[in-house]
Amino acid sequence: ACESRADSIAIIDLKGNFQPDHEHDSDPASSTVAGSVGEVVTELQGLNINSSYGCTFYPFVRIRDTINDSVLYVPPSVVALGTFSSSQRKSAVWFAPAGFTRGGLRERVTSTKRDKLYDANINPIASFPAEGIVIFGQKTLQVTQSALDRINVRRLLIYLKKEISRIASKVLF
Repeated sequence: ACESRADSIAIIDLKGNFQPDHEHDSDPASSTVAGSVGEVVTELQGLNINSSYGCTFYPFVRIRDTINDSVLYVPPSVVALGTFSSSQRKSAVWFAPAGFTRGGLRERVTSTKRDKLYDANINPIASFPAEGIVIFGQKTLQVTQSALDRINVRRLLIYLKKEISRIASKVLF
């Protein structure tokens, strides 16, 4: 849908990531909910997606629900949307929504797992001792290496397309 529209980017949550207790097919007490890097990499490879109009992140992130005073896990897409918005608010749409300046979060992925995820075009959410937790990648799901395999470049082109269309509609004829 995002490719055919050419005015948006999909943030995809992969199967094999964290699974909340209420989504278990079996007894929640006897199954794992954490998910694994290997499972999400295999899942993405099986989907065979090659598009600069999509991206994905790992892992689920633990947040505090201030209304109910509890801790819960949210999909990485929720955190990514917040980071995209925060990055655009702090700088501009064409800056990477990642790294220490614009990608700060609160979860942990080791460097070995981070490398495996990034090689598979999955943007890791990583922990750094002096910096805290950050989104440490900004790859799209495009397999072929080019400028379009980066989220900030795809977002810039979406922005430019809209702006050129808006300007052109006022000067035509």
